[in-house]
Amino acid sequence: FCGECLECLQPCLQVPSPLCPLCRMPFDPKKVEKASSVEKQLSSYKAPCRGCSKKVTLAKMRSHVSSCAKVQEQMANCPKFVPVVPTSQPIPSNIPNRSTFVCPYCGARNLDQQELVKHCMENHRNDPNKVVCPVCSAMPWGDPSYKSANFLQHLLHRHKFSYDTFVDYNIDEEAALQAALALSLSEN
Repeated sequence: FCGECLECLQPCLQVPSPLCPLCRMPFDPKKVEKASSVEKQLSSYKAPCRGCSKKVTLAKMRSHVSSCAKVQEQMANCPKFVPVVPTSQPIPSNIPNRSTFVCPYCGARNLDQQELVKHCMENHRNDPNKVVCPVCSAMPWGDPSYKSANFLQHLLHRHKFSYDTFVDYNIDEEAALQAALALSLSEN
């Protein structure tokens, strides 16, 4: 694993018998080896910073970007997201709670996404039952009847971030597609 991989493994290490987030096989955290070939590649390849265009190794890019004055200036001047066209769908009055969730295994309530991951890793990691993801089912595109075959892997891979950061729930799919296309064209 590399430094980036450790971030993904962290929730798995908080339980007595960790399971791999990808294949769910048990592993000993003390016997996990660094992916030296990946680290070597990250340390040898250089790419230009999107702000100042300085060539920086990929291993140091995140650190550089977080302290680059030009990137910070670009972010401060970045326009807020505005839909390209107004939505044609009415905003529902019964908007679902998208900040806290109920555990699909035991019904524990008021868990945010990170708490849900931790709770399920600690209490339900060996539960073979297929369950509906409460995060996905709360989304406008969510299917409240779809049961995930490997719910813990789904949680670890799909819900590392909050959708609220990236999604405007007040626009429909067509308006979101138009906005994405317009943004793509303006960047190229």
